[in-house]
Amino acid sequence: VTIQSEAKNLGPVSGPNRQRDLCTFCTISLDQEEVFRTKVYDKSVSPFYGEDFYFEIPRPFQCLSYYVYAKSVFQRDLPVGKVSIRKDDLCKYSGKENWFSLQPVDPNSEVQGKVHLEMRLNEVITDNGSVGQHLLVRILKAENQTRRFCVQVYLFRPSFNFSPLHLCRVDLWNNENLAQDVFLGETRVPVKILRKDSIHKAWYLLQPKGNGSKSKSDDLGSLRLKLTYIEDTVLPSACYTPLCNLLLKSPDVKPISASAAHILGDIYRERYEAVLPMVRLLLHHNRFVPFVSAVAALELDNTQEANTIFRGNSLATRCIDDMMKIVGKNYLAVTLKPVIDEICESNKTCEIDPVKLKEGDNVEVNKENLQGYVQKVFSSITQSSSSCPPLMCDVFRSLRHLACKRFPADPHVQYSAVSSFVFLRFFAVAVLSPHSFQLRSHHPDPEISRTLTLISKTIQTLGSWGSLSKKLSSFKETYMYDFFKSFQEDKCIEKVKKFLDEISSNISKESMSKRIQKRAQGKKRLGKRNFKKRWLRVSSRELSYHKHKGKEALCVIDVKNIQAVEKLDESAFSRKNMFQVVHSEKPLYVQAGNCVEASEWLEVLGQVTRCNEGRLANFHTSNYTSGTWQCCKNQNNNAPGCKPCTTTVLANLQLDIDCDRETERVFSLLSSNDTKLQDMEDACASMAVYQGPQREQEECSKFTIQEPKETFQTLKQLRNVMEELQRQHNVRNDTTAQYGSL
Repeated sequence: VTIQSEAKNLGPVSGPNRQRDLCTFCTISLDQEEVFRTKVYDKSVSPFYGEDFYFEIPRPFQCLSYYVYAKSVFQRDLPVGKVSIRKDDLCKYSGKENWFSLQPVDPNSEVQGKVHLEMRLNEVITDNGSVGQHLLVRILKAENQTRRFCVQVYLFRPSFNFSPLHLCRVDLWNNENLAQDVFLGETRVPVKILRKDSIHKAWYLLQPKGNGSKSKSDDLGSLRLKLTYIEDTVLPSACYTPLCNLLLKSPDVKPISASAAHILGDIYRERYEAVLPMVRLLLHHNRFVPFVSAVAALELDNTQEANTIFRGNSLATRCIDDMMKIVGKNYLAVTLKPVIDEICESNKTCEIDPVKLKEGDNVEVNKENLQGYVQKVFSSITQSSSSCPPLMCDVFRSLRHLACKRFPADPHVQYSAVSSFVFLRFFAVAVLSPHSFQLRSHHPDPEISRTLTLISKTIQTLGSWGSLSKKLSSFKETYMYDFFKSFQEDKCIEKVKKFLDEISSNISKESMSKRIQKRAQGKKRLGKRNFKKRWLRVSSRELSYHKHKGKEALCVIDVKNIQAVEKLDESAFSRKNMFQVVHSEKPLYVQAGNCVEASEWLEVLGQVTRCNEGRLANFHTSNYTSGTWQCCKNQNNNAPGCKPCTTTVLANLQLDIDCDRETERVFSLLSSNDTKLQDMEDACASMAVYQGPQREQEECSKFTIQEPKETFQTLKQLRNVMEELQRQHNVRNDTTAQYGSL
């Protein structure tokens, strides 16, 4: 769902005399669960909530609702009105702008959930011999946000005589409130649908009290909404294998512009969210780094000046932006959340613009407050290299290498290629909008938001300035120019460069070092003398062990040559907490000090070797002694392992990705833009046939086509895969749940 909103002529909350002082904000709710909130707009009866919200709905729902609230300082926020759209009606309004009248927020109409009823209508003979009706109603299950509820059942007849039953009403109430019960909803079932002596079971949606009758109210204003709602039907996994494989082999296609993933990004240049499902698929299958490296290389080939590197909204920048939001979520929480919380909770004034100063403000005090915040944010960022997710480091390392290769004469381009993402598109944006990165639950108030804006501007300039030159960066605002002078120091530049080096270069960075016991390599017999105390050290480039800490290495193993790092069975050497490092020579058997240290070693070594080529698929859980592997009894020393290796998961990257769902999303995107795919095919055919001088034809300029024949072949493969998927959709029998509600 994507949403934009605007309100006009908002009605008063407590009388007409307060209308001009209305400060409002808007919330978006699934049923009654708030999922998004706009910032507060000051003193306007026609605010423009110019914010885009894009989100995936993770659960079933009944209504998508928009609530407008009046902000109150001394009491809870007061509801102005709401707009509720049922799920079945979303497609009617999707892709269009519509004005909706605000409806009053009535507690009796705020209902959600459903109830599962079992009903049976029996005929009985009364005491006077007449035939009557007996209705049995059982509540099998109720689904609602509340934990406890009570039920009331009402029976209705057309008149007060002994005529047949006409209607059954079931009310649900929450009885946890000590003052009074809270109405949760009702459902009405006509008795005529029940068959005699047969059991009727059905789910019924809860309805507002009085079947949704609306009370008269003043004109509360209206809300303009532009929403896009897309609902995908996910098929069995086997149906998506051809399309998924076609996307995953994109990094290997030469040129990269002829790959399926690049074609998707090319036809959806104007839609930022279209790249997201493709990025998730590539991340899940560890194919993101080679793909984005190839796409970045293509962009750099078309970049003429080093100072404009990665400045546009290209496929490469969109992919990396999405990757950083997914992978860097925990990184931001560790690095920025403590200082962001301090800024939002301390509420110090930091305004340094003379025009915006309030009466009684001291600009020097404000400047000192702002400088303190900037220093804290800057220090948190530049000291966080050890927390940077390895996948982000891999991408930054690739960008740095490609930039140096493209502009070898520019000494600063290796830094600007990285800082343009990590500072300008990651940290600065997170400081500016902490709610968008889950660093804060809601928008900060206007004064705090202004402080974060000033901090973000400074951090953005510090990052780019420190990587490009020692010259003072230019600001449009004079007050920012004067403020930034306090950071014109060489030590700031060195901190930025050191940070960028640590997250993007091949400089060896120690990850862990501890005392362990190592089994002597090449020994055949068991015994205590085979295990010696050593100091084990691992860095981003090598694994080494030493007789004592700080002494010369007795053995050095290149990290790139490590093929597996796995636990060792206790029975191998009758010792606990053993693990093995399998590399190009003999395995290294290590005993950690305890189980916690053993787990730490496995995690750290797994991180630094995660992208190694030639990693083993299987390993031996024991050692090779007396001509036999003790685990599987195989006598061949070179026999493949008997147990699968632990799946390589990129460090700090715990993704809950449904590949079928993401592939279905890609299919929907491609299907909805079939016209552009056809235009691209025509452009390829035209370029392949045309033998005259190369010129930019109108139909070709819309797309990136380097090799028409290769691109055309990929388009044909996409077309065949999409046709088969569409056929699967057509033959699939939908089994949607049937509700009993009228």
